[in-house]
Amino acid sequence: MCVRDPSDSSPAPPDPVFPQAPGATSPAHATAPPTGPPTVPPAAPNPALGATAAIELAAKPRRRRLRLAPLLVAGCAALTLVGLVAIDAMVSASTAGAVADGVDQVEPKPVALLLGTARRTVNGRPNRFYHARIEAAAELFHSGKVRGILVSGDNATRWYNEPIDMQKDLMAAGVPGAFITLDYAGFRTLDSVIRAKEVFRQERLIIVSQRFHAERAIFLARHFGIDATGLAAADPNDWGLMKVRAREVLARAVAVLDLMIGRKPRFLGEPETVRLRQDIDDAV
Repeated sequence: MCVRDPSDSSPAPPDPVFPQAPGATSPAHATAPPTGPPTVPPAAPNPALGATAAIELAAKPRRRRLRLAPLLVAGCAALTLVGLVAIDAMVSASTAGAVADGVDQVEPKPVALLLGTARRTVNGRPNRFYHARIEAAAELFHSGKVRGILVSGDNATRWYNEPIDMQKDLMAAGVPGAFITLDYAGFRTLDSVIRAKEVFRQERLIIVSQRFHAERAIFLARHFGIDATGLAAADPNDWGLMKVRAREVLARAVAVLDLMIGRKPRFLGEPETVRLRQDIDDAV
């Protein structure tokens, strides 16, 4: 561009025009810059994020199973409880009317099967279940409803002998020792019942124990073809009865399982004779 003298009034010459390269855009036609926010190009996929998503998807079924686990456990527990209660009720129903509450209600049979238990509790206190059974068996004998008593209990060690303890207390209650026969291998109620028939050759029995225990023993005895009834010994009036009765529910389920799998007594052995009052009186 030429610089004019300010005093020069002649028209100004036009600005020179310079040639442009082909395809070039003149300043007058140049595209205006965008006025909005800048456009961000999409980010390239991150392999690490893809792996995390896959792990999350795989973990969802496992979390679902973990949420369902407590429900499944609770359901199984409920079914087990229902089964135990049903077996307990079945045993009681199948022996309804078979257990007498008093000696006067008992029909005579040759032998009473007295089921053993410990004389003292774990705490060293007198066992009320034990003493009630002794009283019931002695009263049964003195009433003339039985001619002999078969005492069946645990003699697992030399320091623990249920039959001997019961024999001593029966004799103290006035039952002659000559009419008391001892079974040292009555480790379980199942053993006591089967041995009464297979070893001591008794097919008619009055079972003496607390009602809940006598019912289970009668249930087992009838399964093996024994004509069995029972005399209920007195129940202790304390919280211990509830604890023992709760254990009885499980014991009845085990008894049914024993019958299903054909469990046998720990020992059988050679036949033995139950000493009866009339037999000994006749011999004298």
